[in-house]
Amino acid sequence: MYLFHKCEYPGCTSFAISRVNQEKDTLEDSTFCLKHCPSPEEESASIIQYIMSHDKIINLNADGIALDNLDIGNKKFYGCNFQHSSFNNIQSNMLRARMCMFDFSTFSDCSFTQSNIQFSSFSGSKLVHATFTGSDLIHNNFNGITSYQSSFDDSDLYNSRFIKAILINTSMINCNLKKAAFYEAAREGVSFKLSNTREALIDRRKGGMIGEIGSNFDDAGDEQ
Repeated sequence: MYLFHKCEYPGCTSFAISRVNQEKDTLEDSTFCLKHCPSPEEESASIIQYIMSHDKIINLNADGIALDNLDIGNKKFYGCNFQHSSFNNIQSNMLRARMCMFDFSTFSDCSFTQSNIQFSSFSGSKLVHATFTGSDLIHNNFNGITSYQSSFDDSDLYNSRFIKAILINTSMINCNLKKAAFYEAAREGVSFKLSNTREALIDRRKGGMIGEIGSNFDDAGDEQ
């Protein structure tokens, strides 16, 4: 797991990023976050080069990095930190991730088709035109996400959590929702067709699917 060292810049609460050694083949602990390191652009470029040149990335701390227009499909990430980062036009089909942190990040026009992501967190993130179709997304934290025009179709969401999430025009067709938690989540234009909504954790007070945004959260278990 990445080291939980805080940035040494006075008053900063972000995690210090990983530094890539001169040979570009080993991650080392740094003393500053990406914002406060002496050469942010150079450090970012070095980290991106490291990601692109390795099939397996372990213990990387890239808090606050911006990734644009990259293909990182088939790569494996273990114990990595990408909190407060931005992902734009990232193709990451068949990606594998374990115990990774993507909290409070932004995903725009990204594809995670047929990926396998487990024990990871996307809490508080914003997903716009993101595709997770055909993926195994098990034991993950999607609490508080805002998802707009995104797709989780044909995915296994077993025991994942969408507590207080905002789901807008987001599709969850033919998904395994067993033990998936949607407490206090809100939705607009969401389809759960062919998904096992009766096995999801919907409302602590009563059964039934969550309601549309602005509704009184009446039973919507017959959602098409």
